Amino acid sequence: MSSRDTIWGTHKEAIEERLKAFHPDLEKYIASFAYETVYDRPGLDLKTKELLAIVMLVSLGNPQELKTHFRGVVAAGGTLQDIEEALLFAIPYLGFPRVIGAFEVLRSMKGFASSEP
Repeated sequence: MSSRDTIWGTHKEAIEERLKAFHPDLEKYIASFAYETVYDRPGLDLKTKELLAIVMLVSLGNPQELKTHFRGVVAAGGTLQDIEEALLFAIPYLGFPRVIGAFEVLRSMKGFASSEP
């Protein structure tokens, strides 16, 4: 199974259609470069790559893309606690507002609930 299939999981068709709706070539570029070139490189396991992706997306302020990669962490063998720890680790580098926003996205997702009240 490719990294893209693992990360996108049951949402693959919806993600592909969303990207194609922006532009017909966008999904192809993301699939071939981001996943088949970058994600499929050896050296880091998929869970680690997904945790890095989450922190980078938080830094860029891309909450819509966070949902895909939160699910991707779990699909790659990670846990909710892994996600929360990565977000908490990002605070001194990215700031409280960005991390709080990421926790809000995480809290809004069905099947994901913070271990903290």
